[in-house]
Amino acid sequence: MREWREQSQGFEDAPYAYQYATLYDLIELARGKKNALIVALDHITDVGNLGAIIRSAEVVGATGVIIPKKRAAGVNNTVYRTSAGAVEYIKIAQEANITQSLKRLKDEGFWVGAASATAPTSLWKAPIEGRLVVVMGAEDTGISRLVRQTCDFEFKLPQQGFTQSLNVAQAWTAIAYEWLRRAQ
Repeated sequence: MREWREQSQGFEDAPYAYQYATLYDLIELARGKKNALIVALDHITDVGNLGAIIRSAEVVGATGVIIPKKRAAGVNNTVYRTSAGAVEYIKIAQEANITQSLKRLKDEGFWVGAASATAPTSLWKAPIEGRLVVVMGAEDTGISRLVRQTCDFEFKLPQQGFTQSLNVAQAWTAIAYEWLRRAQ
């Protein structure tokens, strides 16, 4: 840890030039795999949440992350730090049209599920296994109408407490580990 701190002195001020992957890169990485997980983020603007989502995706062995080119957080120094460097080990595709990307992934044999607090089905009963894209929406606006209509199913995290919900990064982590549990 000390070595990283020494190397990162002044890191906050230095520009971080991340080389984004393409949707094609993610498809190629998943080709031939029985289990492949991709998280598609629908306008997540908080860089802390983006970094935490990337970190959890990499830890469970996800194939990649898809983010929009506009009106969303991109990979920067804060995302690098929040992800604990996971951005270096997982492919992140920045796409102009998330809906079209989801349709392409469906053509490649992926199921697409939307995480939504208002969904009728619990995560425990949802088909969270195999070749899967999980769509996570912004905390304030959720998943956009067109993206939601492209999804094959919706699910929610079960809860018993009084708090309305988890934040998007925490919710993604719970979903990612349920996928991993079923994949093993």
